[in-house]
Amino acid sequence: MEEGAVRDRAALVAYVATALRDGAGRVDGALLAAAHRAMERGRMRALDEAAELGMAWRGTAETAVEAEAQGTAFLAVTLVAWPEPRLAAFAARHPRRIVHAVAFGSAAAAHGVALREAAFGYLSAFAANLVSAGVRLVPLGQTDGQVAMAALMPAVAASTAAALAARMSTLGTASPALDLVSIRHETQYTRLFRS
Repeated sequence: MEEGAVRDRAALVAYVATALRDGAGRVDGALLAAAHRAMERGRMRALDEAAELGMAWRGTAETAVEAEAQGTAFLAVTLVAWPEPRLAAFAARHPRRIVHAVAFGSAAAAHGVALREAAFGYLSAFAANLVSAGVRLVPLGQTDGQVAMAALMPAVAASTAAALAARMSTLGTASPALDLVSIRHETQYTRLFRS
């Protein structure tokens, strides 16, 4: 394997692991867990609070728009394919204002998906989406993408554990470099990806 490709793959893994540990993955995992627990326990006020926190906890306008659009689309499809009255009432209380992590966590709970499995699946998909973008942007081959995902599984597992243990009252992120990159990205003239 070419030395440059190994270096690029290692940089991609480091970037995604940082996003999981210190950036949006950290916040999303905690929001997902809070929404799941609130829906599972029938605590609609706590669920509404998770929705509001989800909208507030984005470092840039671009990431806020993306998370809200994904949450809105996810809930729309989920409510058509798997209707559930509590989930429909939640969506109606927050039209177009539920980020993806909160939408996913609440839907998983409403349909009986266990919290640990829901969080692991969501964070795995979070990592896979970033790796997929990296594979196209760097460019790396599909095999490099799979190797990167395999290397990220410990970070996904650690992020899942952190999400389950997170306390919303003390949660925060520490990824100023990621936020600065997003700020620069959202003002570029041309972009390959929305965020």
